[in-house]
Amino acid sequence: MNPARPPEGARAPAPASARHALWRHLSEPSLVRRGTWSTLLVFLLIWVALLGYLYAENRQYLAEAPGLKQFGDALLVALDETPDQAHARAVMAATERWTAIRRTQDKRLGGIVLYELRDSRDRRVFASEGWPSETSDASAADWSERYWRYDRTSAHWRLQILNPRRTGSAFLRYNAGFILPYLLVAFPFVLLAVWLTVRASLRPLQQLARRIEERPSDDLNAVGVPARYRELKPLVQALDALLSRLRGTVQRERAFVQDAAHEIRTPLAVINAQAHVLAHAQDPAERALAERQLNQAIARTSHLARQLLELAALDRAGPRSASRVDVAHWLRALLGPAAQAAIREGRELSLDAPDALPCRIDLGALESIVQNLVDNALRHGVPGSMVAVDLRDADGQLLLEVRDDGPGIAASQREHVFERFHRGTEPRASGAGLGLAIARQAALRLDGSVEIVDGLQGRGVGFRVRLPRAGD
Repeated sequence: MNPARPPEGARAPAPASARHALWRHLSEPSLVRRGTWSTLLVFLLIWVALLGYLYAENRQYLAEAPGLKQFGDALLVALDETPDQAHARAVMAATERWTAIRRTQDKRLGGIVLYELRDSRDRRVFASEGWPSETSDASAADWSERYWRYDRTSAHWRLQILNPRRTGSAFLRYNAGFILPYLLVAFPFVLLAVWLTVRASLRPLQQLARRIEERPSDDLNAVGVPARYRELKPLVQALDALLSRLRGTVQRERAFVQDAAHEIRTPLAVINAQAHVLAHAQDPAERALAERQLNQAIARTSHLARQLLELAALDRAGPRSASRVDVAHWLRALLGPAAQAAIREGRELSLDAPDALPCRIDLGALESIVQNLVDNALRHGVPGSMVAVDLRDADGQLLLEVRDDGPGIAASQREHVFERFHRGTEPRASGAGLGLAIARQAALRLDGSVEIVDGLQGRGVGFRVRLPRAGD
């Protein structure tokens, strides 16, 4: 059987995917569409503003009613040229007929103007049909609400005119329809100008987007697009600055990975060798030595891995989690285990701090500073050496000093001690050379600084940390 075909002339329904694509295209925010709606809104506001202006101007005009006064005075002057009642009655009839025709032709005007003419003896000479009689039930106030009244007397005549009042709603209806065609005629031209302006303004951005899209994924060089327009310069400069920071981050990460791989290779080789010795050694002394060296290599690898993870965490840019804490009390609890370990190794670890020192600070970063500085001092010390930790408030800053009386650091090496994987020239140096780099990175994370100072009793070395203190 042949599949059913739609009748000739009938249009097949669009596929669902095409309809969805069209809907996504229409619902996607667009600067051109936004400019179109903004232009339409501006025209609407102009329309409302013009109506409001004309309405206010009309209200002021109606309050004074100069047109009725001028018309009545001119008619009264013309009537005053003759005292003949028949002639005056003919003039009034012609004026009434001309006024009625004129008001019928002009859609802005509504109602019929009523006239009454009396002579000098107050006898009625002419009165429009519908003129209120003296015995009418309608009050003068009702007529004043519906009409503007003109009442003047000359040498021969007394002329009265009742001109229908035009309501505000009628005025607005007429002028709204009167102004709208002009705005509709102007709208396409203004919209075209807006569309061309937006299109021309977006062309440099589209060119910049194409240049970035065509770049290789590993190309972090500057964008290289000349920013001819003042509005485009901040965007290009921000992109170049971002790419520069990314280049620096990638370079640091590559160097970090290479150094970490190099540093971790040595303890892993020791672990592998000593494990082989331990598995095949027959002599108990040889097995004990291999086991001891294996444990040292495992401890070194574990310490290195912990430091690498700690440094990687500090390198990640993220929000600081500051908490309110008594730093003096917290530091005493933190240094307790380290002080006991120092005593067991024949060393001394002391702390000089106030009874209380409350502030708001990121304890994780502060702990990295303290542990790495104290561990560095103890690691490079000898039995009988001393490590002194000093904590105090100095002019609104948190001041932490860790000093020792160990072998110290040569003056030529001091500018390199904060570099990653730098161990110095001391033959007894152990560790991976990351402790001081971690301390400096943690201090920078807290918007602080670390500097080298003199050690204890003219020997050793010290490190002074300055951190902003917030929230007593």
